[in-house]
Amino acid sequence: MTKPLAIVFHESLLPGSQIANRLADTGWRVQTVNIAANVLNLVRREKPMLLVAELALRHGDFCGVIEELRRDPSVSHVPIIGYASLRNPKLHKDAIAAGARLVAADSAILDQLPQLLEHALAVE
Repeated sequence: MTKPLAIVFHESLLPGSQIANRLADTGWRVQTVNIAANVLNLVRREKPMLLVAELALRHGDFCGVIEELRRDPSVSHVPIIGYASLRNPKLHKDAIAAGARLVAADSAILDQLPQLLEHALAVE
């Protein structure tokens, strides 16, 4: 059986690489990407079961990427879990408004990952 694919976007090494490792340890195939502009094409090409994304970018706005994915019928169904610092509640709200299924605190995402995955992958 083929393992499900998760794409993990992160600019910061931590917790991005830890998330990718945790997903791989629990049976996911994982592709990482660290340039936001590359996320759209990768998701469109690979059609993952899940996208986990760092929301706070050094340059740019990942919420725009989320909105673009939601407008594309070929990938609009892909659940997106975002993460960002709790010090930026506006970014959390903006990501949900853009179409992220869930947004977690970057400091807690590793501890919450099993529950986040269960919730994000639940059929609505």
